[in-house]
Amino acid sequence: MVKVPKGVTLVVGLGVSGRAICRHLERLGRRFMVADTREAPPGLDAFRDAHPGVEVHCGSLAGIDMQEAYEVVLSPGVDPHLPELAALEGRVGESGDPLVVGEMALFRRACRAPIAAITGANAKSTVTTLLGEMAAEAGWRVAVGGNLGTAALDLLADAPDAELYVLEVSSFQLETTPRLGATTAAFLNLSEDHLDRHGDMAGYRAAKLGIFRGAEHGVVNAEDPQTWPASPLPALERFSTRPPEPGEWGIAPHDDGNGQRAWLMHGNSPLMPAESLRLQGLHHQANALAALAMGHRLGLPLSAMTRVLERFGGLPHRCEWIADLDGVRWINDSKGTNVGATLAAIAGIGPTLEGRVILLAGGVGKGADFTPLAAPLQRYGRAAILFGRDADKLESALEDALPRHRVEDLSAAMERAAEIAVPGDCVLLSPACASLDQFPNYQARGEAFRRAVERRASQEAP
Repeated sequence: MVKVPKGVTLVVGLGVSGRAICRHLERLGRRFMVADTREAPPGLDAFRDAHPGVEVHCGSLAGIDMQEAYEVVLSPGVDPHLPELAALEGRVGESGDPLVVGEMALFRRACRAPIAAITGANAKSTVTTLLGEMAAEAGWRVAVGGNLGTAALDLLADAPDAELYVLEVSSFQLETTPRLGATTAAFLNLSEDHLDRHGDMAGYRAAKLGIFRGAEHGVVNAEDPQTWPASPLPALERFSTRPPEPGEWGIAPHDDGNGQRAWLMHGNSPLMPAESLRLQGLHHQANALAALAMGHRLGLPLSAMTRVLERFGGLPHRCEWIADLDGVRWINDSKGTNVGATLAAIAGIGPTLEGRVILLAGGVGKGADFTPLAAPLQRYGRAAILFGRDADKLESALEDALPRHRVEDLSAAMERAAEIAVPGDCVLLSPACASLDQFPNYQARGEAFRRAVERRASQEAP
């Protein structure tokens, strides 16, 4: 049995966040040791070189006595409900927080600037990036990261003079955050995801609602009551893709002298024409409204925020246009790793097409229900080309909606899509699944798609 000495912090997990936790503790001069449930975690030798003298235990946590630990800090990928941690439940550490916490608890203690925090099943990376760019456009010193890009604790070292920290925060991170205390916090939407970790939708929602603990201001989806906080906040605003109620952020017809057009609105106040956004589709208009609501609360000038919305072209792997080949649009939405993300992509792209959507989907479904995809695909789809571990479940869910084609992998799916597509169509990679059965991550899946489309484009070039 390995014993954590009294006064020593145990860090569990040697992923990106776990290593950031270790660097943070080292900067604070705190004694710590590390555990990882994997027998040979990637990068272990490099970690030992960077932290000589730090004890590392690999394998089951059952072999560690944590009773005298100063604190146990979990990486987001480590389930706080592991049986090996059950004996620590309910205990309070010397910091005043629960004995078992995550990286965001450490960040909150050390952070001295306002925090803008964004969560949701989908679009949180887009809104996080938008808000960060809006603050930078306004001349603020801003640091952007968290679940997106740079780990939150590394931001403190990389940008110690930041006037604002804009953080994407996942349900895994929020589970182990007693109180984030954000100046403004947004919960964008909720759809099935990570049920293998949270058990059911109630557990998933409860984790996400943790973003509002200690928040001064909340932004929620008027069309999705599941995003609304369970307890009152000092201030709460809603965004919608419908005409807004007083005080809401929404979309409504407005005559600016050039006829009636759809405008982004704050109550009765017009902000900008929807067609001026570089990102097209209702789902991206909703993202823009959420970012505007948060930026308004922070005091960012409307002019700076709209300039960003006019130029921001989106994130890689998120409804990313790759090419138009023979009149067929190819779009990479590999970051669509759950049903809600794929629904948003279909709803955003389908109405804009002269033709129809050919959906490439499949992978690791994480226990999700795929049946909500049937109705929009029946309306907008030409075919669904399915691959990967949970292709059977997708095929069953879409049985009556549109033609389905089973293939072995993404490469074969793209070949079949090229055979089926006609001018005006869109081949949309939006898998509604994680990638880990066939790819290291969604980025690798998206890059494989991009490379294949670019090869096709080069072959067709005169």
